[in-house]
Formats: sequence, C-alpha cells, structure tokens
Amino acid sequence: MTIRAVTGDELTAQDVHDIWRIRDAVFAVEQQCDEVDVDGRDLLPTTTHLWLVDDDGITSYLRSFVEDGGRHVGRVCTRRDQRGRGLSGRLVAECTRRWGTGTLELNAQAYLEQWYGLHGYVRSGDNFVEAGIDHVPMARRPSTSALTGSDVPDVASHDV
Repeated sequence: MTIRAVTGDELTAQDVHDIWRIRDAVFAVEQQCDEVDVDGRDLLPTTTHLWLVDDDGITSYLRSFVEDGGRHVGRVCTRRDQRGRGLSGRLVAECTRRWGTGTLELNAQAYLEQWYGLHGYVRSGDNFVEAGIDHVPMARRPSTSALTGSDVPDVASHDV
C-alpha cells in the first residue's frame, strides 16, 4: 500500500467523505467521543492528510497541521478490520520522515503513551481529558530516534 498525502486545500469531495467516514467510525461510534470531530483544520493548506487504502476504502489515517508555529499530529486511526498490521505506525513514521527535523507534538490517548514512545515521543505535560477520554501531551524532538513504522505494532486509534 502506498501512503497518500494531500493538503487540506487539495482534498476532493470524495477524499473528505472518506476521511470523515473512518474518523466517524472510530471516534464517534467505537469510542463515543463527546466532542465534534470537525474543527475547522481539515481544509487548511497547512494541514496534510496521510492515509492508506484498500478496496474497501481508507484503512489507516492521520492528519498533521501547523498551528501557532508548531507541527501537530492527530486523528490517528485504523479501520477495525485492518488493525494489527502496523498501518498507523507506517503513517507516524512518514510524519517523522517528512517533518522530523522539527518538533512534532500530539495529544495521545493515555493508553497509547508507550506506543508513541516507540516512535520517539515523550510526555510533555500532565494528563487531561479531551472528548471524554484521558490524554497525555507528547512531543518528538528532532534528535529523538525511533523504530520505523514497520517495526511498531498497529494501534486502534488516537485523537488530538
């Protein structure tokens, strides 16, 4: 599978539909998040969406955006029937390849702190609740080494 990368201002209507479809399935249905997913960042030219697809649509997805001078990673999720294949790890590794010369920040669901640690992310603050789920802020500094995406097991989901 090839990673597809599209900036927010280049998304087609079909892309937007497919992206919101996987995020809705994972965050709204499975995790029952209590906050609206659409936050105004998806269509910005400073947002990049990365995903993998199969014949049934997007298998794994994440978005990265620039805000307040920093690069953020979030909305990491994998379709239920594709979990355990390292797909999310491939996408997180692609973020590191593309933007790893600078600091990358994310808000990990707390149970995923160790998983993100495998990618070189470290805790950068106290836990907090977002969308009804316990989160921990994390950052990856440019000098941090990490496993490649294929070395890291897949994760169910993550939300920023």
